[in-house]
Amino acid sequence: MKKSVFLGIGAALILSLGTAGAGTVSGNTEPKLSVHYEELTAPGFVRAVEKSGGTCIIPLGIMEKHGAHLPLGTDLIAAREVVRRAAERDYVIIFPPYYFGQIFEARHQPGTLAYSERLIFDILSETCAELSRNGIKKIILYNGHGGNNSFLPYFCQTQLAAAKDFVVYLFTPTANAEDDPEVRKLLKTGLDFHAGERETSEMLELAPELVHLDQAGADSGADLQRLAALTRAYTGIWWYARFPNHYAGDGSVASAELGRRLVAKTVDELAALIKEVKADKAAAELQKRFFDSAAKPVPAKK
Repeated sequence: MKKSVFLGIGAALILSLGTAGAGTVSGNTEPKLSVHYEELTAPGFVRAVEKSGGTCIIPLGIMEKHGAHLPLGTDLIAAREVVRRAAERDYVIIFPPYYFGQIFEARHQPGTLAYSERLIFDILSETCAELSRNGIKKIILYNGHGGNNSFLPYFCQTQLAAAKDFVVYLFTPTANAEDDPEVRKLLKTGLDFHAGERETSEMLELAPELVHLDQAGADSGADLQRLAALTRAYTGIWWYARFPNHYAGDGSVASAELGRRLVAKTVDELAALIKEVKADKAAAELQKRFFDSAAKPVPAKK
């Protein structure tokens, strides 16, 4: 449960460039393409698909309580800014704000938008299909919300249920930030799952104006362990049983320095994945071979 900066520009310049946001003009050269899907003109979008190698990244967030000190859209805001920083290194198109995910466990908290299970699956499926129809054949999912940790791998598996002409890649970082001795030195807390020290530190780096550290102690982020006797079972009520305030940890001890280190490591890994995905040809080829075999698993007799 963690995890945009928009560059302002005058209306006259927007009209002259035909692209809102990050574009600048130098002589007669083409304006720089924005990485943001929603800021591209239609002709700019065509160029963006070509420049990105038909690659788009969807930063997935959610609307849910993050203690009393972080905004409801923390996951969405953080995910989009992390993705923007990575996309500035290796161009990809960033999908518009996406906050349709699994968050039933926070339905008791104000501000939560918990869409139905069928809808969150269908909207992601149709979004991917629409991107493919528009020439985007490589779709990266960047998950900024812990409540999606079971949903998104399942979604990826379902991509094999019927033939598709695009590939979905789920960002799966390989490094643990806490392996960095400098990060370990900065950490002050042990229990830290949601809106705690790390997530609050990241927001101090990404959107400090939205962090209200003076409110971090308004709720308790302690683990109530109300199902501790169930040592061999998983149940959907587990999160509520442990953290009914939808706050797990202590955000009051967060620091911008810790946030900078954590964000930098994520951006490094995501930028590396973008490069790998843009160069990848194997996944699409294997997927096609799989779909061809799945259509006729038993060869016809000659």
